[in-house]
Amino acid sequence: MDLILVRHAIAGERDPNRWPDDSKRPLTKDGIAKFELAAAGLRSISGSVDLVLSSPYRRAWQTAEILEKVAGWPAPVECIELEPENSPEMVIERCTREAAGRIALVSHEPLLGELAAALMAGIGSPSQPLKKGGAVCLRVDDEISSGSMTLRWWLPPKLLRQLGGR
Repeated sequence: MDLILVRHAIAGERDPNRWPDDSKRPLTKDGIAKFELAAAGLRSISGSVDLVLSSPYRRAWQTAEILEKVAGWPAPVECIELEPENSPEMVIERCTREAAGRIALVSHEPLLGELAAALMAGIGSPSQPLKKGGAVCLRVDDEISSGSMTLRWWLPPKLLRQLGGR
């Protein structure tokens, strides 16, 4: 099984006056344009996935929609476990319930960095943060669990955009 962790693209700056509810904060126009190239890069490096789980926060959901449109991945499925304040354990437990060979998770920091560390080295390992619009692919032969996965690739957004610009 592969897990592809994708951090949402560049979003507007936190501003309680514009977005009193931070979950409504959208991607910027520049963030959308840059991530469209990154999504093309993801398509070229990873091919398709069976399932896309996304945080319901607007910026993550918009990122997942770009993956659907540009990379040809499935429409996103809302996954509250991917909200930024949740724990890696919650996400791991959700992933074990899914019957899919390749799952993409679209979410936020610090959750994704903590999740990547937990999956590779165990719960409580130092976080391995992803840049906005970056992605990492982890693999396991059996069940997903803490410390069970190995790194296939880790790509920052700039490299994904270069791959997408071919």
